[in-house]
Amino acid sequence: MTGTQAAPRSSVARPAAKTAPPPGPGFWTTRRRDVLTGYLFVLPQLVGVAVFVLLPVGMAIWYSLHDRNVFTGEQTFVGADNYAALADDPQLPKVLLATLLFCGGVVVVNIALGLLIAVLLNRKFRGVTVFRTLFFSPVVVSVVAWTLVWGFLLQDNGGINGLLGTVGIDGPNWLQEGDTAMVSVILTQVVRSVGVNMVLFLAALQGVPRELYEAARIDGANSRTVFTRVTLPMISPTVLLTVIVTIVGALQSFAQIAVLTGGGPGLSTTVLVYYVFQQTFEFNDIGYGSTLALMLLSFVMLLTLLQWQLRRKWVFYED
Repeated sequence: MTGTQAAPRSSVARPAAKTAPPPGPGFWTTRRRDVLTGYLFVLPQLVGVAVFVLLPVGMAIWYSLHDRNVFTGEQTFVGADNYAALADDPQLPKVLLATLLFCGGVVVVNIALGLLIAVLLNRKFRGVTVFRTLFFSPVVVSVVAWTLVWGFLLQDNGGINGLLGTVGIDGPNWLQEGDTAMVSVILTQVVRSVGVNMVLFLAALQGVPRELYEAARIDGANSRTVFTRVTLPMISPTVLLTVIVTIVGALQSFAQIAVLTGGGPGLSTTVLVYYVFQQTFEFNDIGYGSTLALMLLSFVMLLTLLQWQLRRKWVFYED
């Protein structure tokens, strides 16, 4: 019997099914989320810098290129005329000299006195906390209130001359004579702000390892050598910080000058920041006042940059 036989199954293998490629990473990767989180944290600071720093500086640059009438609100583009007026201002050299004397006196006395007080209070004795509080307390007092009190004390018939009179000394009219007026505003500024540097120096001194002092004593170093070769190098980063902060603060000191002397007598205590106020708000010369403000900003930036670049020469780092 004949019949049809089933054909044998083909031995050829079927092609394997294609597998889908793994899905790529989503948009919100861990790195992008971390970057976004970082920007969100710094956003308030960036907004503050833009609104309170960049915007005012930009407006100052704009005003310095114009002559603005504060009564009518009209302004005329004058280009670099306000900058050229700096060279023709006969009062500006005296203002810059007063600024130099004031800043130099404040920085030198403040740093030296703050470091001295910190060294003296970096010891354990009864009542040390009380003394630290007393030296720091003027920092939290209102600048205007502090200056008003010192204004009464430094008057011709004030408390300072009253104390000098008890020992037979006829005190000068502190705020009405050029030399004593500058000394008065410097000391008023130093006494109020020295507490900040004292705290910074005190924190730095307490961070110096005691083993270094013990090793120096074993090597026979005296107190002066220990201070110059151990203490100062170890606290030099803090010294750099306090110098920068003190210089910037001195260049911005306004209330002490305005309340105590009003820039007088003459121009002996008219520092640059007070001269900016006079030109802008008393003489209504906004264009020239903005130019002076930009000059002050340039001084602050250049001095800060210079100190930062010199840090490698006189700042010691443990690394």
